[in-house]
Amino acid sequence: MQKRASQLFLKKESLSGKTSNMFNTRDILTKYKNIALVGASKDINKTSTVVMKYLQKYGYKVYPVNPTIEGEEILGEKVFSKISEIDGPVDIIDVFRPSKEAIEIVNEAIKINAKVLWLQLNIKSPEAKKIAEANNIIYIEDKCTKIEVEKFLN
Repeated sequence: MQKRASQLFLKKESLSGKTSNMFNTRDILTKYKNIALVGASKDINKTSTVVMKYLQKYGYKVYPVNPTIEGEEILGEKVFSKISEIDGPVDIIDVFRPSKEAIEIVNEAIKINAKVLWLQLNIKSPEAKKIAEANNIIYIEDKCTKIEVEKFLN
């Protein structure tokens, strides 16, 4: 139980610039509303699209990122090739890509001053975690944004 409880502690930068503990994803999803969804798909049956639609329904601004369909639209939003090309504020990077791509993605997150790197279910990267935390970016792995939002809405 002790180990599980310690895994729930997430680092975040407080308003004073010091690091403090954040106990749950609800705080993150309540505070931050602008999301870059990396690995977005035009296929309405893909998990990334289902999650994007759900997040939009609950007031999140979601920027789809997928270099193979750059310039097209998914659920009414322009698709960007890279995180750094997004023309609006981004708080959370929501990742639907393989773990091996997480390091490249966290480096993009640093460039745009994102607050959170969120790796979806079954995606983990100890290396990306180290980089994120060294740059005061909250790191979450192996969790679904949709499932976490559902928890605090019900």
